[in-house]
Amino acid sequence: MEAKKLEWMDTTLRDGEQTSGVSFLPSEKLHIAKALLEELKVDRIEVASARVSAGELEGVQRITQWAAQKGYLDRIEVLGFVDTPISVDWIVEAGAKVLNLLTKGSLNHLVYQLKKTPAAHFEDIQSAIGYAVQKGLQVNVYLEDWSSGMRDSVEYTLSLIDMLSKQPVKRIMLPDTLGILSPLETRTFLGQVISKFPGVHFDFHGHNDYDLAVANALEAIQLGVSGIHSTVNGLGERAGNVPLESLLAVVKDFTDIETGIQEQKIFRVSKLVEQFSGQYIPANKPVVGENVFTQTAGIHADGDQKKSLYFNKLLPERFGRERKYALGKSSGKANISKNLEALGISLEPEELARVTQRIIDLGDKKERVTPEDLPYIISDVLQNTALNKHISIDGYHMTQSKGMKPSVQLRLKMHGNYYDATATGDGQYDSFMNALSNIYTTLHKELPKLVDYHVTIPPGGKTDALVETVITWEHGHRFKTKGLDPDQTVAAMMATEKMLNIMDSITSAPQSTSSLV
Repeated sequence: MEAKKLEWMDTTLRDGEQTSGVSFLPSEKLHIAKALLEELKVDRIEVASARVSAGELEGVQRITQWAAQKGYLDRIEVLGFVDTPISVDWIVEAGAKVLNLLTKGSLNHLVYQLKKTPAAHFEDIQSAIGYAVQKGLQVNVYLEDWSSGMRDSVEYTLSLIDMLSKQPVKRIMLPDTLGILSPLETRTFLGQVISKFPGVHFDFHGHNDYDLAVANALEAIQLGVSGIHSTVNGLGERAGNVPLESLLAVVKDFTDIETGIQEQKIFRVSKLVEQFSGQYIPANKPVVGENVFTQTAGIHADGDQKKSLYFNKLLPERFGRERKYALGKSSGKANISKNLEALGISLEPEELARVTQRIIDLGDKKERVTPEDLPYIISDVLQNTALNKHISIDGYHMTQSKGMKPSVQLRLKMHGNYYDATATGDGQYDSFMNALSNIYTTLHKELPKLVDYHVTIPPGGKTDALVETVITWEHGHRFKTKGLDPDQTVAAMMATEKMLNIMDSITSAPQSTSSLV
């Protein structure tokens, strides 16, 4: 049995642009239109509302000029109103060939907004359709507020559909304008319409006010509508429209319906729309969110490593993405091993355990660790491991005030003894080094010369966890030490602590003395 083909219309450029704060430039509309038709390969796109502005006219003209060259004109649609001849003339000037005529699908909208009788509205609709056909336009018709009409004025709504079914109309489009439907109501109302008007092409147009848009769209598709509407990233007024990316995954995995849409292009197009709209995608948004293919818990990574136990049908590769394993306090060795594998790094079991603990410690401090941080953490942990740590910074207190030099109170632990000093300087780290120098001067010990000081933030631009400070020292020969911490000054102090232990390892241990104040 041949699978049924579903016609997919995307309205990102019309209904999606009704998102608060979103306005696409003509050039942006053209880029999105090209991506929708040539990359994603949706069947139709609705690109604008007639009469809106001169900029809107230019945007549609750019799209239609390109579409005419490509043979896509019959796939470009424009919303128009029952205002003969204004909307039709505007669409003709824009170079489009398809009118999506907005009519009143509920008696409430008709009576209280248009203040007309059904007979008068029907006459106006027929006049608009006739004029559009005369001008060479194909006509589809929206029944605005259709869902409320089926609830509260079903006789009127069905009579409107009956009238339209006898007109030169290609598609009748049924919107849940206010996003009020439940899946059960969607099935009930569409069942009434489809059974009463067999052979009519019906589209379903959902909104997401109750977060039921995808569920309602799935019901509509399973019931047998011929077309479905969506927007990229679920853009749209209030809570938005049916999100294309989510619905496509649902249709593919829960029905035998064919769409022709290219799944692997979804993420790229989603990011393009995100960039142009300025509406950022939530990290947990299905299919396109930053975190939706990221395993955080160590037990999940372990299960994936053994037999893909935490995989489902939503494999990231379907959408041009890849699976990731988060690093944080919930991470286990399996998470880290997965990231190390991607980086081409191998560690001994003891080293892996120490790296894991360092990541957990950072997570406990609510610091975010990314895969880009991992090489820095490994380097820091391994350098610490290689040192015999007889000297440590036991405590410090830093102050910095406007008009005053920074100061540091420092406590150093050296071979079981404690040494205190206070100093000021040109900055916090300079103050720290002056305090350290005071301690070493009293102990008749020499510090190496600081030659270079280099700060690095791990690449990727999305980490707030770590700063690596690399300091070059000179004491007969040059050597480097590294410190890693969310705070730049603390990272430099950690690098200095490593230097102190290196110096201590090549000199004799100091004699016990009393603390210095």
